[in-house]
Amino acid sequence: MRVYSGRVITLDVDTVRFPDGSTGELEIVRHPGAAAVVPVLSDPAGADPTILMLRQFRYATGGTLWEVPAGTLAPGEEPEACARRELEEEAGVRAGRLERLTSIWTTPGFTTETIHLFWAAQLTATQSAHERDEFIEVVPRPLSAVLDDIRRGEIRDAKSIAALLYLAGFVLGERNSAGRV
Repeated sequence: MRVYSGRVITLDVDTVRFPDGSTGELEIVRHPGAAAVVPVLSDPAGADPTILMLRQFRYATGGTLWEVPAGTLAPGEEPEACARRELEEEAGVRAGRLERLTSIWTTPGFTTETIHLFWAAQLTATQSAHERDEFIEVVPRPLSAVLDDIRRGEIRDAKSIAALLYLAGFVLGERNSAGRV
């Protein structure tokens, strides 16, 4: 049963048959999905690549968060196209290279939202186009400082943490063992 329809999400109460055969009601937030991208400003093969981080106001958290650019998929939009669009709109850069990292469920206990994670390099400046409710500061930061902030709990946005750690561990970390990015 549909309880609410909003601009981005809907809320349904579904009757569900559980694996043991019993039934119950679950609230499900349905979301069209999203894409997030880690913009690597400097040479990703460098010793300490520079990442473009966003300092963004988030009402739900009561303040600002450190994040990577991200946004909701438009109807029929492919995740890569969304990542490119959000990179330009929020960070004001265009990617010459965009590569998929992975996809994650944000909160599988109550929402269908999946975020597709990417990383971008070979960036060129464009014009940002923030939405009316977006208050964003773009801040270039060394990856080492970003990782330290994750460790200290200063970066708390889950999609950003997942994307940054995936990039550092599985993409740039492999460079150390394979000699390439």
